[in-house]
Amino acid sequence: MCSGRVDMAFVLRAFSNGMDGVFIGGCRLNECNYVTHGNYHALNMVLLLKKIMEHIGLNPERLSLEFMSGAEANLFVEGVNGFVKKVKELGPLGQGEGIDRHEMKSRLAEMSRLVPYFKLANQEKLASRLESPEEYDGLFTKEEIDRLFREMPSYYIDPDKCQACMICFKKCPVEAIEGGKNRIHVIDQEKCIKCGTCFEACPPRFGAVTKTSGEPVPPPIPEEARTIVRKSKEK
Repeated sequence: MCSGRVDMAFVLRAFSNGMDGVFIGGCRLNECNYVTHGNYHALNMVLLLKKIMEHIGLNPERLSLEFMSGAEANLFVEGVNGFVKKVKELGPLGQGEGIDRHEMKSRLAEMSRLVPYFKLANQEKLASRLESPEEYDGLFTKEEIDRLFREMPSYYIDPDKCQACMICFKKCPVEAIEGGKNRIHVIDQEKCIKCGTCFEACPPRFGAVTKTSGEPVPPPIPEEARTIVRKSKEK
């Protein structure tokens, strides 16, 4: 499998399932057997995820990416053995960082939910091709990651503008929108992945979906107040 197909969600899932470390092996840069050069994507993904791991208190050394050819079995063995040794020195996931296991799982679950947002917010950099290892540390800075979390968007459906057209309801990729015919739609903030699909899908003539950044959204209206009473047409 091309290393470019390794998604952030895969890595976070491995940690959530109890893995103490994740090792990714990929072809050497500029030696892709196809035209995709997916190993550049893998590199950028790992550099971003390491910074995110650091932000949530997880040691970034628990994630490793090594480039080698299929004929370099010795490098693979050395890389894996060295990584296993390092992970053992770090200790069990969470325990080595001094974080409660349940708290760590909670943080990882939150990061997994936000993977689409991380990708959208860093599209340009994730598609870049770094020329040398000296550029790795500068691709994603601590300040950028702090801003990524600080300016995280939230989406809210204005009950006074919602026409229950069900367009956003049907297009939400994670079914985070509650509603139905003649029912004012409400976004479940616990399920929302910050992808902005609802914001793009809402018809401009309604403009019911609002995007906010760095501030909480208004509380949802009560269930009993969500029914829209349509005025019947005059004959």
